Amino acid sequence: MSRPPKILKPDETYTFARYAELPYERDDILADLGCTLSRQQVELPYYMGALQLQALDDQLNDAFQFTTISSEQARREFLIAPIIAHVCRQTGQKVRVEYPLAVSGWLRGTLDYYFQASNLLIIEAKRENLYTGFTQLGAELVALSQWIDSDTPLLYGAVTTGQIWQFGTFDRATQHLTEDPTLYRIPEELEQVVRLLMGILSQQPTPILMNPTLA
Repeated sequence: MSRPPKILKPDETYTFARYAELPYERDDILADLGCTLSRQQVELPYYMGALQLQALDDQLNDAFQFTTISSEQARREFLIAPIIAHVCRQTGQKVRVEYPLAVSGWLRGTLDYYFQASNLLIIEAKRENLYTGFTQLGAELVALSQWIDSDTPLLYGAVTTGQIWQFGTFDRATQHLTEDPTLYRIPEELEQVVRLLMGILSQQPTPILMNPTLA
């Protein structure tokens, strides 16, 4: 980091979740972590094979019809976890839940869902604010970039409320976070979300960090 921090205090500790709560412009927050940010279309990997999604689609529709999904826990259990479980089965990847990560006083916390595979994936659960959720995602990607023992140049990330998904990328060489403006709705665009997740995880090594916005 070439300039003194504007937002973050050197003597304070910041968890990942705290970044979604700071009342400052996210460009300034991420700049203190040495990260820049832009918003533009991203060319994301996309799985083109056959999918069997009827059972998953029925499960998600049942959640909307029969479950009160206003709480963070309900969204995680009934909207996010079924999609993650399906992707795990289809890709053969294992997921670690509530995975602790500590890189520094400014970069520490818990990753809600972490795929520790050739393509890494992290998902954070929030409530409804995708904008601040992407700030938190940026901090997590910066931490992941410093923590992993890999020379892969690009990390992928996503933010989701359970009902809406949004993706992005992090260039490790330039420390640049790119936010794709496209929003995918669940259950209407379930197939696109699953194909994107499977496309990223099926690629040869390219880590992905995902950040559901539920809290």
